[in-house]
Amino acid sequence: MGSPCEIQLFAETFAEAKRISDLAITDVRRLEARYSRYRSDSLLSAINRVAAEGGRITVDEETAGLLNYAATCYEQSDGLFDITSGILRRAWRFEQGSLPDDTQVRGLLERIGWHKLRWEPPVLEFPVPGMELDFGGIVKEYAVDRAAALCRSAGVRHGVINLGGDIKLIGARADGHPWRVGISHPRKKGSMIRTLALRDGAVASSGDYERCIVVEGVRFGHVLNPKTGWPVRHLAAVSVVGDFCVVAGSASTIAMLKEKDGPAWLEAMGLPHLWVDVDGNVGGPLAASTEDSK
Repeated sequence: MGSPCEIQLFAETFAEAKRISDLAITDVRRLEARYSRYRSDSLLSAINRVAAEGGRITVDEETAGLLNYAATCYEQSDGLFDITSGILRRAWRFEQGSLPDDTQVRGLLERIGWHKLRWEPPVLEFPVPGMELDFGGIVKEYAVDRAAALCRSAGVRHGVINLGGDIKLIGARADGHPWRVGISHPRKKGSMIRTLALRDGAVASSGDYERCIVVEGVRFGHVLNPKTGWPVRHLAAVSVVGDFCVVAGSASTIAMLKEKDGPAWLEAMGLPHLWVDVDGNVGGPLAASTEDSK
């Protein structure tokens, strides 16, 4: 998943915990093998080869479910959460430390837009050649939820799944106390801006601090607006608590993409959240304290 991952389980024996954690880890690796854009043998790479030619492909039930969820996110975000926008990474190479050419960005915009696809399950068609899909904003969180569900089905009642900061809790700790989940400060590396006390649910975050460049004192993060091709500039970080990690993750990203309207959108959705803007202001229902949140 391209990030540090951790599973903590309470079980009767170490052997039992190992057996169950292996089930979860195997499934996480399965999903990475299917949907990684970095593997030429992945299903996603096969889909993108079809997309490059402007063809069509029939997908399996699991992939259809992810595509249906992506369509819902596209609609809920007014077109801002768009799994066709990953192609912008061709222009935005953060490791180079410089801004892309605006002409290149504008050229890529012509190949972005979920509405340009034809999705009639289970058939996915690409009328515009040269497009790409990227499940990066969905699959890791989906993997968290699946791993937690597998552990629960195997009898685990207390544990935590953490895939690169996307977290799902399996009940409280074994002693009944809540888990303490730290929310990273977007401008102070290694510091926590808040700590949440949670007995269940999921936490996911999005921000401009994981991959970014600073040019002439201005920070450009990796959360890119698919309509402009440029990074968002209002919110520095958003964390959301929900029943499912995939929902919390997509909601935090949508809030980032909605910029000034993000906090109001989260309020309207009824999702517990915390936001930090680029000026250091902090808000949201989870910003007030570290009290037991759920």
